[in-house]
Amino acid sequence: MDSNIKKEGRLGYNYHNDRYGILNRMDLWEDDGLHCGQGLEVLVGDKWIADRLEMKFDKTWYLVETKITGDDLEGLKVRIK
Repeated sequence: MDSNIKKEGRLGYNYHNDRYGILNRMDLWEDDGLHCGQGLEVLVGDKWIADRLEMKFDKTWYLVETKITGDDLEGLKVRIK
């Protein structure tokens, strides 16, 4: 793993704080709650794409650049620096 990468795993919804977080291979939280506007990289196919996590007024989470939204975020491979 790149030494600049601090956390890498899968996106998962944390019902305790109503945020998406990053789960590791053991299904433990690497980060239990990402914030609106937080930058990350998402793996689409075999390419890492810089993106940003946001929330709509109806409280639906989405990624700005890749346009991935709602339940489709679950399980996406992501990393943050």
